[in-house]
Amino acid sequence: MQPRALPVGVARARRAIRDAALVDVWRALWVSRSLVWAAGVAAVLVFGLSDRASDFDPAGLTAPFAATGDTLVAPFARWDSVWYLAIAGNGYGGGAREAFFPLYPLLVKVAGAPLGSALLGGALASTALLGVALVLLHRLVALDFGRPVARNAVLVTALFPMSFFFSAVYSESLFLALSVGAVYAARRERWALAGALGALGAATRSAGVLLLVPLLILYLWDTGTLRRRPRPLRPDVLWLGLVPLGLAGYCGYLWLAGHDPLAPFSVQEVWFRSFAGPFVGAWDGVVAGVQGARQLLSGTRDPVFFTAAGGDPLLVARHNVELLCWLVLTLGATAAALRRLPAAYGAYLLAALALPLSYPVAPQPLMSLPRFVAVLFPLAIWLALWMTGRAWRERLVVGAFACGLAVYTGIFATWHWVA
Repeated sequence: MQPRALPVGVARARRAIRDAALVDVWRALWVSRSLVWAAGVAAVLVFGLSDRASDFDPAGLTAPFAATGDTLVAPFARWDSVWYLAIAGNGYGGGAREAFFPLYPLLVKVAGAPLGSALLGGALASTALLGVALVLLHRLVALDFGRPVARNAVLVTALFPMSFFFSAVYSESLFLALSVGAVYAARRERWALAGALGALGAATRSAGVLLLVPLLILYLWDTGTLRRRPRPLRPDVLWLGLVPLGLAGYCGYLWLAGHDPLAPFSVQEVWFRSFAGPFVGAWDGVVAGVQGARQLLSGTRDPVFFTAAGGDPLLVARHNVELLCWLVLTLGATAAALRRLPAAYGAYLLAALALPLSYPVAPQPLMSLPRFVAVLFPLAIWLALWMTGRAWRERLVVGAFACGLAVYTGIFATWHWVA
């Protein structure tokens, strides 16, 4: 049976929406990625690399080329990139590799094979996936809020100060594409696709299983509007049961390969991350930030006013203060998003933030929080709503984000810790 053709007007409208998404995404993508590359390379040329670079990458996985080539790829491979490149090259072989879920390393391996370089393959794959994520985000936002808000949502996502991770050999862009794709599929009531994308998200990182929260809420209430209208369960709700299978599949793979199937959770102890209680990490982060400010004001390294961590106490103190600022901004934006956005988005924010804030890193409770926030797309939607239609807000956000992105990219590229 031939599918029924769409009316000419509807077909044209859909093409116009698709074209608008591509135009807005392309602009955000090339501007932000050009800024990342230029800022990272310039920082390496001006400041050089940290003396500790070889300590964190003794095998030189992030520097496989000659000096010029290594400088050109500097913004794309640092810190956790070493883990992903090692897994792509040699698989899981003990240590703490099991903390890094398998889908992204597999993608790096496949993308790098024809290029002869996992690093180049990973960077290109991450950048391409960022483009996919932005297209999906544009279409998702346009469903409820229109093109102007959608355009700003992709712009602030691409220019977010931590968005350099989206083109680095990190799993952020893959997870963003899968999480936005799962929610977009749910909004279109394509539950099998939503469940499958959620399962892939759960095979990408531990937080992926939390995608079940917004998907269930979208299922239980009418996805065609922003009103909360409960509806009865149908057999297709079972598709959402695919989501936790992504995590179960990874644990099962480890078991079959002779590894500890619970290693993805137990190896978190290597980074001193453990359960402290629901959202207790937020309070610990406040304490660490206040004590960090006290350390900076004292101007001395001894005594140390907070839980000792590796490195210069003054540098750690600065990080703690900076992370506290990120926490305040994140919680403020989350509170605003809970009032403005649909319940599914708010629930996802709370669930996603509960994970790092309930499992803090003992010496530095809020470690990596800014990176975790980068993939929380409901925050980008709220920010786009807040700024759209007010030129001064748009200029303020875009300018601040672009400056922050350039600075943080330079710090990352020169092998200094960011998040």
